Amino acid sequence: MGFGHNNVLHGNHFRKDWQRRVRTWFDQPGRKLRRRNARKAKAAVLGVRPLNLLRPAVRAQTVRYNRKLREGRGFTLAELKEAGIGRKEARSVGIVVDHRRRNLSEEGKKINVERLKAYKTKLIVFPRKASKPKKGDSSAEEITATTTRTAFALPASALPDAPREITDEEREFQAFRALRIARANQRYEGARKARAAKEEEAAKKK
Repeated sequence: MGFGHNNVLHGNHFRKDWQRRVRTWFDQPGRKLRRRNARKAKAAVLGVRPLNLLRPAVRAQTVRYNRKLREGRGFTLAELKEAGIGRKEARSVGIVVDHRRRNLSEEGKKINVERLKAYKTKLIVFPRKASKPKKGDSSAEEITATTTRTAFALPASALPDAPREITDEEREFQAFRALRIARANQRYEGARKARAAKEEEAAKKK
């Protein structure tokens, strides 16, 4: 077979020593067993603990998905305070803390506070020394009770309202106008307070 046109001649290398470069994993079953034994040893050292960490119930992002509840990154400091749990104590009993998250609604905060309180009632804290139980450790009766390691389920989402007739008050309500007025009030609140204070001072001088 001839070569057409002014192209580079092929320099094919068909006699590479490929068997020297083959990589094998004959130790794979042994490694698998070692990893499994290491996991068992670690679990024995850590003792009895929940399978998963407790995370807050949050709304998914954007208008499309915000009707859905999902697990968030961690509980806010305000939620922990209201539930009566310290941030260091929370981390020690399997509760994730996110110091950057802020509560933007009372409803969302209430759901997570209730979630923390429910978790606290079901939680069993084993003392480090059985002879010297510390404050916050579970009693002997609670320790001997039957336990479960199932994940703490998210609360059920709010069900939609049943169909009904629109009232006259709802018909007359102007949502856009109400939003604009509320926005203007928030924006000019500081300036209005300052003006009122100046007027009060001027009235006192007179």
